Amino acid sequence: MTRVRTKLGRLTRTRGRGPALARGASTFCEAHRTVLENGLRVLTVPARGLHSAMIALYVRAGSRHETAAVNGVSHFLEHLFFRGSKAWPDTVAMNAAVESVGGNLNGITARDHGCYYTPIHAEEIATGLAVLGDMIRRPLLREIDVEREIILEEVLDEVDGEGRDIDTDNLSKRLAFGVHPLGFKIAGTPEIIRAIGEEDVRAHHARFYVGANLVLCVAGPVRADEVVDLAARHLGDLPRGRLSRDFGPDPWPRGPKFEHVDHEDAQTELCLNFPCPPEHHADYPVHLVIRRLLDDGLSSRLPFEVVERRGLAYSLHAGIDTFADCGMFVVDGACAPPKLPRVVSEILRVLGELTSRAVPEEELVRVQRRHRMTLAFSLDSAAELAGWYGSGEVLHAPEDFEERCRRVERVTAEDVRRVARATFTRQNLLAVFVGPMSRRARRELERSVAAAPLPDRG
Repeated sequence: MTRVRTKLGRLTRTRGRGPALARGASTFCEAHRTVLENGLRVLTVPARGLHSAMIALYVRAGSRHETAAVNGVSHFLEHLFFRGSKAWPDTVAMNAAVESVGGNLNGITARDHGCYYTPIHAEEIATGLAVLGDMIRRPLLREIDVEREIILEEVLDEVDGEGRDIDTDNLSKRLAFGVHPLGFKIAGTPEIIRAIGEEDVRAHHARFYVGANLVLCVAGPVRADEVVDLAARHLGDLPRGRLSRDFGPDPWPRGPKFEHVDHEDAQTELCLNFPCPPEHHADYPVHLVIRRLLDDGLSSRLPFEVVERRGLAYSLHAGIDTFADCGMFVVDGACAPPKLPRVVSEILRVLGELTSRAVPEEELVRVQRRHRMTLAFSLDSAAELAGWYGSGEVLHAPEDFEERCRRVERVTAEDVRRVARATFTRQNLLAVFVGPMSRRARRELERSVAAAPLPDRG
């Protein structure tokens, strides 16, 4: 299989889920929705001007749907799917069948979902769905011990030589969500991975890979009737089952809180976290505008103020990581260890300005126009269309391109200041640092947070 070798959990924080990890759609590419008798939802997104198609099968199962005893089983099962199915009994046969028609079979596991996908020649979606359907319906789930060793190698990317977690995303989720499953590592820990057995994997497959918990989305120059017929043929025999449930986490912790992992490196990574509502919330579009005000090209506030103007870091990023019922607004980056207190101070100063000063109308209109244009660019990608509609269907009520744009374009300067004041408070700050940090730097960081021009949460 073509294995995903990105850092686990490090999906693009604009939360484009699935093949392209981006979002975008349009009323000109309206999705056709059909529900099969077993509850499986089928979305077809015709895009006549494209020359390729994308098949994406979403499952509402990730690490937030696991228990502590089998944390990592969703990711383990993802790996095992590619070991072969009844019709294609090994990795070579399975991948050769898809690659011969222009495809590239792949999969991801996230905290709240999984996705199996392949680009495909538009005239060959029958082959792609035959392979993908058999892989999900009739996996052999063999060679578990071999795959276990591969996963153990994979998780080494997240730890140092002493086995300590050095992934800022994992550390941030644990700080925000504690023992709730959203705080789990996606791949689990080495101890749990070694303990997961065939019975655990088969039970997870039987519970979550059912019609009611799956969404198939096919985008490109394709016909809805053909997609529905193929979906019924290759996935219609799955049992209906039931939709997975998301148990909500506790309220956002009261901070400010710091977590530091001392790690020998040339730079110190930083991750400043604040709460953010889920996508269906009325204030979510305001957070989208704030993110673009902070990080949407070199003219936006964070890169200009911290990088271009003061030369304190090579790059900084602002992003949003949302789930069905909650989310996180994140500012992350890296810098030379001696510069860390000043970098944090400047970031908090930029955030503080959003809480106290109205955004100029020209700046607000610019980011709103850019938001619409960025989504419009997605019309050129079958992968991004499938990512928008498929993830929207599996995780929350789907929203089309025009609806999202209008929500963003209704945001006012007063909305920005109101939401910034509620979000960027001292008590909402959860900060994670990985890298060298002296005691003096720690004290300077604490003074910077105390002196930052942020409002206080009641």
